[in-house]
Formats: sequence, C-alpha cells, structure tokens
Amino acid sequence: MSERLLEVDGVSKEYRLGQIGGGTLHDDLTTWLCRLRGKEDPNTKLGVDSVNYKKGAFLALDDVRFSVDRGDALAIVGLNGAGKSTLLKLISRITAPTKGEIRIHGRVASLLEIGTGFHHELSGRDNIYLNGAILGMSRAEVNAKLREIIEFSEIEQFIDTPVKRYSSGMYVKLAFAVAAHLAPDLLICDEVLVVGDLAFQQKCINKMSDVARDGRAVLYVSHNMRTITQLCNRGVYLEKGRLTYDGTVEHSIELYSGSGLRSLDRDLDKMSRPLKRGDTMRMLRMQMKGTANLEYQMDSTMEFTLTSISHVAEPHVRLRIMLYSSMAAPIAMTQSDPFEVGKEETFTVNVKMPMDGLAPGEYGMKMSLISATPNGLSCYYDTILDVGHFIIVDDPSISEGFVWQERLWGNFRLRKLSLQGGQCPQPTAAAKE
Repeated sequence: MSERLLEVDGVSKEYRLGQIGGGTLHDDLTTWLCRLRGKEDPNTKLGVDSVNYKKGAFLALDDVRFSVDRGDALAIVGLNGAGKSTLLKLISRITAPTKGEIRIHGRVASLLEIGTGFHHELSGRDNIYLNGAILGMSRAEVNAKLREIIEFSEIEQFIDTPVKRYSSGMYVKLAFAVAAHLAPDLLICDEVLVVGDLAFQQKCINKMSDVARDGRAVLYVSHNMRTITQLCNRGVYLEKGRLTYDGTVEHSIELYSGSGLRSLDRDLDKMSRPLKRGDTMRMLRMQMKGTANLEYQMDSTMEFTLTSISHVAEPHVRLRIMLYSSMAAPIAMTQSDPFEVGKEETFTVNVKMPMDGLAPGEYGMKMSLISATPNGLSCYYDTILDVGHFIIVDDPSISEGFVWQERLWGNFRLRKLSLQGGQCPQPTAAAKE
C-alpha cells in the first residue's frame, strides 16, 4: 500500500466580498461610514454590491475531497475560475480553509506565482539558503544541493546578484530549481512555467517526472494539455469550486475540453485575457453555426459570427485564429483580410474558416483582433487564448478503412501519394478522366 502524503477532506473556501479589514485603516473607516449612511463605498471593487455586502459571499471551493500518495503526479484541471489556484494556496498554507481539513505528511515546496518565496533584496544564492531554512533543512543539507540547483537554473553568472534585478524568466528558473531540488515530498506547481523558454519548460517537466519516480509526488495545474499528458498519471477536474471527477488524465482533459468550450453561443466578454488587453477593442460574442457538439467532417468549413466593440478608429483590423492540437501544440494559423472599424462602434463579422487538410481529432482555437503595420509588425488589440474547441470526425470515404492515430501521425492529413513504376496498379480510364 502506498504511503499517503496529502489528504484533502471536505475543504471549502468562502470569500466575503467587500469585507472590512482588507485595506488600510483609513480605507476601512471610509467603508464603515459609507455603509452606515447607506452611501456607495468608494473602496468597493467594480461589480460588488456595496449596500448588500452581507449577501456578497463567494464560494471558491465547495466540499473538495481527494488524496495524493507517493509516486502520484496529479493534474488539477478546470476552466478559469474553477478554484484551482485557491486549492493550491490552501495546500501550501498561504490561506486557510473555511471548512474542512488538509493533512500533509512531509515537506511541501510550492511554485505558485512569480515573486513568492524570495526576498527581493537578497541574492539568488542567499535565497536558496533562505528557502532551505523555511523547509527545515540545515545549511549542510542545502550545501549538498547548491551546485545542482545553480546549474539547473542556468543563471550561474547572476547567482550573487539581488533577485530584484532578475528578469521574469531568470526568476522562474531559479524558483523552480530551488523548489524541485530541496527534497520536497510534495512539489506543487501552478502554470508559472509559461514564462520560461520552451527548452527550460521541457527540462522542468522532466524534473517533475523524476520527483514522482523517486517516490515523492507532484501537484500540477496547467492549461497546457500536452504537458499534463506528458507528466501526470492521474487527473482531477474542478468545476465551479466542486471536484466532479477523480481518475484518468485522459478523461479529465475530455471534461475540460467539453466544459462550455463547445457551446454554439459563447460570451467572449467574460473570458479571461492574457495580460491587459481588450481596453481599446474587445471581442464580445461568438455564435457558431453547426451541430451542438461542433463536429465537422474533414475538408469542411467552420462558420460563425463574431461581435466586437472598438473604442478607437482603426482602418486595418484583422481577425487572426491559431489552431492547437489536443496536446496544446500550435499547428496552424490563419487570418482575415483587413477591414475598417470606427470609434465607439459595435461591429459584427461573418467568418468562414476552411479546415481542409486537418486530420481527425480535437482542436482548440486562440483568437485575436490585430492591426498589421506596413512593416509587418502586429499590434494586438484583444486576445483570448482558449476561445473554444471543435472536432474533426473521420470520413470513411477518405480514410479508406484505417483509423487516424493523431498522436503518431500528427494533425495534418496530406493528399494521397501518386506512385509510378514497379508493380503499382495503373489508373483506370475513369480515374484518368
């Protein structure tokens, strides 16, 4: 029987919106006086009802239960807002649950956000010792790992520089090297690795695999299904704060792909954006034409209408679409001809996207509104990383009896080879015509 490292038992986390005590004394007094007088609270975030603040409770997690044993590499999968990051913060002891209990048996190392766990005024070397001390390690234990950590981080020449001068990439490299090498029993990693370069990301995945194989455990949150499939041997699916599935990685990914990402009518306005985009031009709604599960035959065309709003006049707007495989690898890009939009204008475009050449399988879409300058550079007005998923189904008339193996053969189906010579059958007269 495997040794248990983590038990999450009936955990819930409730946040009180507009609660006093979250800011300075001046702000709290201002909030209290405004509520006393029935006036609008100037410190309340947009979208929060300041007068009915007692009703403003948000349940980020609701009765979550699961366990992690030694050797597990567990993927936590779900849409934005499902509660993934909140769950990791609870397990990392950054915040406490409202209800339930989390029992940890061993050392925990967490890599959740850029900047957490490091003292900005200290050097990289000093921060290695600091994190070792936090984990309860002696200086001799840290010294035994020091060279390995520095070499893995690839920033040896800057190791004695204060980390406040590091780039985000350097920061992540050192943070991961420290977290992975200081002998944690449970390594927790949120999707912070996207900051690093591709080669380093792969090195991190390999290291996390080593951690699991060494009899420790990994908790991994990512929207990159390729890395999840590569690393994890088990998956749990979170939906609106509730854990609805605990089982195979493959089925967890299927649940993620089908959770609102195949809806015919999508509210793009509420979807998350990378960085701060969408202030001058923003995609609002996407209405698909097709079957309810968005299945398309090979060599067919996807059709949809896109409604957006522009707060600027722009004569050269383009719609750009990137396609991703089920493993989250980019496989294709297409874009429209330029079109003109006016200032403070809500505009709708009808889109037809040919999908000839795509092999059977599931695909995701990244969509952007851009403006291409004469020198070829692109200005991104709005971008949604995961706007939806669709499926290309196999066509017996084209596949001729064999089943397409996406993982082995790729995402594009090339035209049939033409052979001459040898014992090749000669084309019939009808075929020649």
